[in-house]
Amino acid sequence: QVQLVESGGDLVQPGGSLRLSCAASGSIFSINTMGWYRQAPGKERELVAEITSGGRTNYADSVKGRFTISRDNLKNTVSLQMSSLKPEDTAVYYCNAKGVYVSSGYGGTYWGQGTQVTVSS
Repeated sequence: QVQLVESGGDLVQPGGSLRLSCAASGSIFSINTMGWYRQAPGKERELVAEITSGGRTNYADSVKGRFTISRDNLKNTVSLQMSSLKPEDTAVYYCNAKGVYVSSGYGGTYWGQGTQVTVSS
């Protein structure tokens, strides 16, 4: 079984910065794509940023230039550095791992439990 555990969510003032981290554990052989999604109250879950094992990144237009995603393939971790935060960034942020291969074969897609980010003065 694969588990994703997020950390770093907090209350931050507008214009502030925050770093989210996620660690994947289990009998993992490889992970194709790791990323972050978010869901605000009353809204659908949306992609924030993702990164492949080769380092290719994809960002939502709303966070380009403000957020930076990075990962450590050896440690199976992914981080999201968020700066110039806005109230509209308030949401539960979920870690995601796609294309996961475990010791027994293809494992599929996994989600973390979510971490709350609140941007407010």
